[in-house]
Amino acid sequence: MTSGCERGRSGRLGADQSARGRARPRRRRSGAPGRLKGLLVLLALAGLTAGLLLTAKVSRELRLPLRDESIIRRQAKAKHLDPALIAAVIDAETKFLPRESSAGAQGLMQILPSTAEFLAKLTGGYAFRTSDLNQPAVNIAYGSWYLRYLLDHYDGDELAAVAAYNAGMTNVERWRESARSHGRALTLKDIAFPQTAEYVRTVLSAEAAYRRLYAKQLGID
Repeated sequence: MTSGCERGRSGRLGADQSARGRARPRRRRSGAPGRLKGLLVLLALAGLTAGLLLTAKVSRELRLPLRDESIIRRQAKAKHLDPALIAAVIDAETKFLPRESSAGAQGLMQILPSTAEFLAKLTGGYAFRTSDLNQPAVNIAYGSWYLRYLLDHYDGDELAAVAAYNAGMTNVERWRESARSHGRALTLKDIAFPQTAEYVRTVLSAEAAYRRLYAKQLGID
């Protein structure tokens, strides 16, 4: 015989087994947590992408800043210049932070007052004042005009024009004459001033970089 206690245990056990044996209906899991997780991943990726783009932009501007692009475009068109060349000269001269040099050169493109007065006479700007060089529009206009003048004088030779912008036409004429005496055109090796040779190298390299990185801002097709 089976005792009542045993019968009770047996009865509960049987009930438990019976309950476990019956298949329970599965709960339908909501897709919300999965969708939320996916959304969070997408947002994280978007944030990472935006952060990387911002970092790249900041890095680019630290290396090659660009300001007053509308003035540069306007002057490049008026003077038939590559806007990237104007930007590269400004970058080499002041990094787009206007100042006055120890030699008295002023503004974004570091124009000497004597050079500005010379250009003012050539262009009919007799009302010119030295203080006008502090205005970006005036400074870039005069610097662009001077670049155009130098390029015309040196028959489109950018290397000679940029060297003259830095070291003056007298020095460049001497270096060109020396190069001609050896039967060749002016090269970086002919520039006697290491600072000017490095300046020319920097400007010509930056010109190519501005053309590549800021084509839209500078209106380059």
